[in-house]
Amino acid sequence: MKKLFKSIVIVSLTILVLGFSNEVFAGNKDRSGQAGATELLINPWAATSGWGNAGMSTVHGVDAMWGNVAGITATNSIDLNFSYTSWLKGSEVNMFSFGFLARVSESVVAGLYVMSFSPGEIYKTTTENPDMTLGTFKPSMMNINIALAKSFSNSIHAGFVLKIINESISDMVGTGVALDAGIQYVAGITDNIHFGITLKNIGPTMKFGGDGITFKANPESFFGSSLTVIHRTDKFELPTQLNIAAAYDFNFDAGYRLTVAGNFTSNSFSKDQVTLGLEGSLKDYLVLRAGYTVENGIWGDIETDECTNVNTGLSLGASVQAPLGDKMKVSIDYSFRETKHWNGTHSVGARIIF
Repeated sequence: MKKLFKSIVIVSLTILVLGFSNEVFAGNKDRSGQAGATELLINPWAATSGWGNAGMSTVHGVDAMWGNVAGITATNSIDLNFSYTSWLKGSEVNMFSFGFLARVSESVVAGLYVMSFSPGEIYKTTTENPDMTLGTFKPSMMNINIALAKSFSNSIHAGFVLKIINESISDMVGTGVALDAGIQYVAGITDNIHFGITLKNIGPTMKFGGDGITFKANPESFFGSSLTVIHRTDKFELPTQLNIAAAYDFNFDAGYRLTVAGNFTSNSFSKDQVTLGLEGSLKDYLVLRAGYTVENGIWGDIETDECTNVNTGLSLGASVQAPLGDKMKVSIDYSFRETKHWNGTHSVGARIIF
């Protein structure tokens, strides 16, 4: 255990230090826009999105299936979570998520969550009819996630998530699979020191197919006969991501807690990020969160090449929790993520914990 703890600390410190260098902190901006299924990078849960990605080492419950799957091992019996997100409010882009966890043995927890991303209606146009008189269509993006995690001791927890990815319009569809893996390590006399490592969205390339990439052709040699020609579509990679996080709990009398957390995110297809956050708990009845994410160029003008993120970096959130009976607890969650345009991203969720 001591060797594992030292390894986690060494790896975490090394990557965090490298992250602040100009070369690594800039990330892979030259590959921006080359990945697909980027909705996998959006946190759909209202509780944890309130302090950005800062809580990757402490996340638990259904939220952990997106953040760090090792955290689902904190589930006592059953955990249900419902969440709605208005992405870039005013753009009519919405996300709906539902998930549940269940303890299947003394050390193993299994879970499932479904996320549906709806970009709204888009007008149909063609080269012959560019004036949007052909009606509309609705793209659909849905991810089904199956999680399993195990506690190897009181300090070490690990797990993985299998993701089934589906993106479609009326006449085209793309399907893929990906895998997340995460580990959490807890230390300290009161278990108040947390470390976490997560590798996300590892999987084969995806591509689209269907009638939408076909057209009718009439070669002269066929004397009026028509052929259906299929365009070849390029494959695209998934947005792989590595997160290394740490947190420290300041536990006070009467059940009050203040957690200071940080996370370094290495993105394969965009700039690397560092997130710092605070979470304060008042006897678990009221939880307040704040986080700030920094990346190269985030403070610049969105109209320039340096700034490639519509988010400004600020995240705020709160949860109100109430016990119902001896074992059941209900929580209402809210988060706000500030953006340069539109009116921010708002998430509202409800949790039922047994």
